[in-house]
Amino acid sequence: MAYKIELDREKLKKELTSLEYNVCLNHGTEAPFQNEFWDNKAEGIYTCKCCNTPLFSSDTKFDSGTGWPSYFKPINDEVIEEIEDASLGMVRVEVRCAACGSHLGHVFPDGPAPTHLRYCINSVSLNFEPK
Repeated sequence: MAYKIELDREKLKKELTSLEYNVCLNHGTEAPFQNEFWDNKAEGIYTCKCCNTPLFSSDTKFDSGTGWPSYFKPINDEVIEEIEDASLGMVRVEVRCAACGSHLGHVFPDGPAPTHLRYCINSVSLNFEPK
């Protein structure tokens, strides 16, 4: 898919940590319970690490017990892209930033009401803008 924002991999390689680069551009995953936002309780907006597009609000964040920040919906449906992912021998739904294609995490159908979805997102793929 062509994205509105084309990422400069060489520039990002210099700006991001190796873990941030691996998660955002190589579809990696960070460790649970050892990441910046899994237990963040502050109010604000979570944005894409690579392009700063607003993605999730703290109003939709919940403690899923998984060790990754989890949200029951994005700010709006246009800010994320969902792609079927069968890379680990199971079918999951990958979540990417719709503006730049950066890998964010996965969405699962086991979240709370009202959506019953759990957007399980890597902290390193996000920035946080407090209210």
